[in-house]
Order: sequence, then structure tokens, then C-alpha cells
Amino acid sequence: MCHQTVSLAARHLEANGISTVIMGCAKDIVEHCGVPRFLFSDFPLGNSAGRPFDVESQARTLELALEILKSAPGARTTMQSPLRWSADASWKCDYLDLTKLSPEKIAERRKEFDEVKTIARAKRETS
Repeated sequence: MCHQTVSLAARHLEANGISTVIMGCAKDIVEHCGVPRFLFSDFPLGNSAGRPFDVESQARTLELALEILKSAPGARTTMQSPLRWSADASWKCDYLDLTKLSPEKIAERRKEFDEVKTIARAKRETS
């Protein structure tokens, strides 16, 4: 979901008495929008709630978000998550760089992504 849209919706909710916390990876956008509480995760876009399939990192991210909701000293409070995507920051140079992948590897990743979407769709339809 778009960081700017979520941030503006949060500001509207806050103006109407509903407390919010934004969990996001686009620090510049969220802080520019001026949300009251923001948990920044230095992860690739799309991973604001933790690493994919990593329940522990997702639970910890939620705990941090609830902590900032409870303890933020004032408006425009940003907390940086202590969780790391990897041990070094090289992922920032390589993440989603298709020029570094062979056509076969791209096709394999597309197939995996389509399989995950199919599973998610089936789960959504059964619930």
C-alpha cells in the first residue's frame, strides 16, 4: 500500500480521535506527511510488517508498533526498528536489480510469486 496514502489516512483518523501508528519503510515520505507515530523499518518496500514468512520478525514489529502507540511522547514521533534485513547493507544495492538476474532466475521468481498469490487468494476465499 502507498506510504503517502496510509499516512494521510492516519492523519485524518487522528484528527477524529483515533490513535494510529504507521509501520513503514519509506521514512522520507511518512515523515513528510507528518504522522503522529511512525515505526520505521529499514527493509525493502513492501516489508513494513517484518520479513516475509518470518513470524518472529512480524510479531516483534507489531510489538514495537504497539509500544510506540503507548509511549510516544508527542506528535511526529519516529522509532526505528532494531531489526535488520541482513547483516550488511549491500541488499540496498542489489534488491530487485533485475540486471543481476538471469532470465531463468526471473522466470523462477515470477513462478514462485504467482504460487504465493494463488495460495493467498484461496485462503481469502475460504475465510
